Amino acid sequence: MNYVLGIDVGTGGTRAVLAGRDGEIISSATCEHVPFASPKTGWAEQDPQDWYQATGSAIRQAITTVAINPSDISAVGLAGQMHGAVLLDNDDQVLRPALIWCDQRTQAQCDWLNAKLGERKIIELTCNPALTNFTLTKLLWVRDHEPEIWKRFRRVLLPKDYVRFRLTGEHAMDVADASGTLMLDVAHRRWSQEMMSAVGLPMSCLPKLYESPEVCGRICEAGAAHTGLKQGTPVVAGAGDQAGGAVGMGIVRTGAVSATIGTSGVVFAATDSPNMDPKGRVHTFCHAVPGRWHVMGVTQAAGLSFRWFRDLLRASPGFSYDDLTREAATVPPGSDGVLWAPYLMGERTPHLDPNARATLTGLAASHTRAHVTRAILEGVAFSLRDTFSLFDEMRVPVRNIRLSGGGARSPLWRQIQADVYGHEVEILAAEEGAAYGAALLAGVGAKFWKSVDEACDAVIKVQQRIRPDPSAIKTLAIQYENFRRLYPALKPLFADMNPGV
Repeated sequence: MNYVLGIDVGTGGTRAVLAGRDGEIISSATCEHVPFASPKTGWAEQDPQDWYQATGSAIRQAITTVAINPSDISAVGLAGQMHGAVLLDNDDQVLRPALIWCDQRTQAQCDWLNAKLGERKIIELTCNPALTNFTLTKLLWVRDHEPEIWKRFRRVLLPKDYVRFRLTGEHAMDVADASGTLMLDVAHRRWSQEMMSAVGLPMSCLPKLYESPEVCGRICEAGAAHTGLKQGTPVVAGAGDQAGGAVGMGIVRTGAVSATIGTSGVVFAATDSPNMDPKGRVHTFCHAVPGRWHVMGVTQAAGLSFRWFRDLLRASPGFSYDDLTREAATVPPGSDGVLWAPYLMGERTPHLDPNARATLTGLAASHTRAHVTRAILEGVAFSLRDTFSLFDEMRVPVRNIRLSGGGARSPLWRQIQADVYGHEVEILAAEEGAAYGAALLAGVGAKFWKSVDEACDAVIKVQQRIRPDPSAIKTLAIQYENFRRLYPALKPLFADMNPGV
């Protein structure tokens, strides 16, 4: 048996990656999801059945593309979007569409938690503050607003873990993904009985916990029929998409940091201990590497900002990403004073404010579409730099920064990030994201490698290093300070404009 399979159940689609014993990717396939529904401003829901169907299609495509025998796949790993809430009844049937990671409806539940327990106590129990994104607040919202559904609720799973349940019949979750539920004692890598008792939820609604490379189930008969995999193939616990993506990039030791721009944006640093911000402005989670943790800052609408702007221009010529970035490259660093604050979906790091809204400011009659495009690219980088500023406060070491996602594929956005961070950035020879990290975790579970460290050392290579431009650093540092003044100035207005999130 010579292959491992990694699966990433994302927001926009599910990706399957087949890799060999040497870590080389031999095939991959992606099946798109139905776009998430937003019945009200700030709401975001998806149908878990859609994830399962997409997973089956992506796996079959990845296998048939290279015509391998499914019996040659040694193990399967899963990664996926974090924080979602899949509610199951006593017969393991889905009770309602899943509230996913970017859903912002639960501020009242966060306020209730803070009033009941106190912000400091919540961080003490879970290493994180009560945020609208986290799974627990979503459960409390259903309890408060959908009592008939709540009466039938018996178990909660995260998105990838629902897919795993359908593939294996096992209720399981890894400690890395569980860290984003607000129900895990992150420091001790176990469910928090005190937190569950405080909110009146039974421990029985939680699945069994595993470390990410551990085998937690095997492909069942129904899972085999759906995917083409061999019944009995081992499945490891895997990780949330951020920890899985970090493994796929080799961000596993202290000092290694990644900056990922997808729909959201994430700055992720590996640590040897549960390093916490007392104000909860960054997340402190278990890593997918046993015995390690990570700190992570999140920008809600990073790549989403660029996509939103591009979609506004669809009726105009020259609206592709490449067209827009070519135009933006003609504008000097700092965008001649135009600033973008990317708060299209509220904001996590560092503001923890679901009411925050995006802002484009500094416009004059002389500015063009190119200025606005560059300002959006810079504004997203400024938002990610907020996390690096917090790392400085927390004394989290930053030795090397690796880029991934859309921000790594655009030469202009790479350079902007190097200039804004004031630090050399690295591009990997192959960047397959969380699905690849899940495949490496499966390889550790299958004994291809003795540890996650060994796997990353063996297969991950740096292709390019981009140094910051000294002439741009000073301009962008000044513009960053202007950026940091925007949110405090507008926060009272955001609160008054709150449409009832």
